Amino acid sequence: MQRHFTLKQFRYFLAVSETGSVAAAARMINIAQSAMTKSVQEVEDTLGMRLFDRTAKGMVLTQEGHRFQASARKVIAAVAEAGQIDRGRQEALTGTLTIGVTTLVAGYYLAELFARFQRSHPSVKITVVEDAPQFLEHLLINGEIDLAIMVSNALGDPQALVVEVLTSSPNRVWLAASHPLAQRSELTLADCAATPQVVLEADRVDDVLRAVWARYGLRPEVLLRTSSLEAARSLVGVGAGITLLPDFLYRPWTLDADHIEVRNLRDAVPSIDVGLVWRRGARTREVVGEFIEVAREQSVGGRSRGR
Repeated sequence: MQRHFTLKQFRYFLAVSETGSVAAAARMINIAQSAMTKSVQEVEDTLGMRLFDRTAKGMVLTQEGHRFQASARKVIAAVAEAGQIDRGRQEALTGTLTIGVTTLVAGYYLAELFARFQRSHPSVKITVVEDAPQFLEHLLINGEIDLAIMVSNALGDPQALVVEVLTSSPNRVWLAASHPLAQRSELTLADCAATPQVVLEADRVDDVLRAVWARYGLRPEVLLRTSSLEAARSLVGVGAGITLLPDFLYRPWTLDADHIEVRNLRDAVPSIDVGLVWRRGARTREVVGEFIEVAREQSVGGRSRGR
């Protein structure tokens, strides 16, 4: 059976998947909640599969939903890129661009954005610097790099920097399918604190979660602190421990899903924001402004937030 989807359906689906709520997605796009619900249901009916689990806390993507989300993002990105064909073609953009990126974020956001910008502006010379968040902030403030792509929740000097959030990713519990806690559909931080944990110390993700543990007065049992995402995945996959990590690191359409499952947290935990960061007050060169625009277009709905 041939399946046809409208661009509007892709946009509405992505809005719900990003916000985790039909009501929030409807407010963001400024349409009636009933229209948003109907659109999502039509997509599911056309596919013949459930893309969301409807829970008391909101809409959670199923494994099939994660796969459809990846495809929908490609469609929206391709449409946005097609709309830019004539942009800047009368006079090709030239110059240099130096981008900072952290190790964790590089593997999930850099490649697609880099390739898209280069296709539109092949004459721009791009240099990428990979380093720790605190050093990238130092380079930004000193004007040694133009901008950075990094976790933007816990900046060391937020007053000196501007942030445009590209995506907000909820933290969830990763655990082996055979783990005793996997029998539950939802977990509390207290449940997690009583279980050995693998703590990923990368891109200040642990700083955000450390503040959460302190706020709830909990001290989790730590099996290992590591800067290696692969080490965390491996140990969780064999059931040695659990971990709390943002969704953007989880790949349900890969081997992760064969060994690792995710569960929602009942307690309120901040999402992890990934954003573009640059020095406040810096003169924005044309090539830098163009890169920011391309990044905005790639992020779902072009949502941004300045700090």
